[in-house]
Amino acid sequence: MSFMPTVATLAPAGTEKLRELPIPPWASGAIVFATFLSFLGVLWSFRNTAARYDAPVSVDHGDSDDSRDSHGRTDPGAHL
Repeated sequence: MSFMPTVATLAPAGTEKLRELPIPPWASGAIVFATFLSFLGVLWSFRNTAARYDAPVSVDHGDSDDSRDSHGRTDPGAHL
């Protein structure tokens, strides 16, 4: 039982110095929010980029040849 009073005397009672923030807490939150919005703006600027630089696909819907299927392949069993 003599161990507890020894530990209590070695531990300082409330002498810890707290580290203060260099700016108010609301300002750090505003900086984080502004950073998030700027990253969101960069991400938004790249929308639809893959579709712009992809090779254009030409589709001819006026083909009335019955010997070809919808993908342009010739059907070996089709009658001409």
